[in-house]
Amino acid sequence: MLSMFSSFWLWSLFGLDPIFSIPITILLMALCGVLTHYFLIRYILKAKMLIQICATFGLSIFIRSIAQFLWTPDFRNIDKPILEGRLEISGIFIGQPQLFASLVCLIAFVLLYLFVTKTETGLALQATAQDRHAAEILGIPSDKMFAIGWAIGLGCVGVAGGMMANYFFIFTDVGINFALFAFVAVALGGFGSIIGCLYAGIIIGLVESLGGLLIDPSFKLLYVFSIYLLVVIFRPQGLFGRY
Repeated sequence: MLSMFSSFWLWSLFGLDPIFSIPITILLMALCGVLTHYFLIRYILKAKMLIQICATFGLSIFIRSIAQFLWTPDFRNIDKPILEGRLEISGIFIGQPQLFASLVCLIAFVLLYLFVTKTETGLALQATAQDRHAAEILGIPSDKMFAIGWAIGLGCVGVAGGMMANYFFIFTDVGINFALFAFVAVALGGFGSIIGCLYAGIIIGLVESLGGLLIDPSFKLLYVFSIYLLVVIFRPQGLFGRY
């Protein structure tokens, strides 16, 4: 929601198309991630899981309420973006904004995967995620790693929001469904598996699209969560989960 509104206001106030404002949106969201860690998350890391869930859920409600107060619940959209219209490929029509968003997100995924698996900082992030105390014994600054993780995570949200602002309505509750899909993708792919999230995202997209096309589009969420429920029952660690 914040990333989409960032793209909208950069377009509305400065005439900057969402495609060109993506770097700014990424930086703004990464900054939000760092601030979130240092002003909230670092104080609840050692708390019980229920407290962490309540704190982050409360933060999401607070942010959404502030957004509704500042910007009202009205629907907004980017008028006449650079990318509009659709392409025909073998009789299949694909929207140009959606196609470009898919390509950008794929590039972002590859860069993220290489960063996490091939760089020293990325390996330190994995070590901190798996065992914070063991990582600290080895000299890895866990607090800094968590801040970097939040910055990267919300930076990725900046990419997604900037792309979706081209073709999706922008309103204060827009992030709810996407947050649910993100949770399902992580749990379906398996915690700790970046590749698993990619495959889970593809599965979710196919199930949602084909289910809506072949059966009934009003039950798209039902199809997605049915697949997720089956995986939770028969493979709780996810499709590619390591733990």
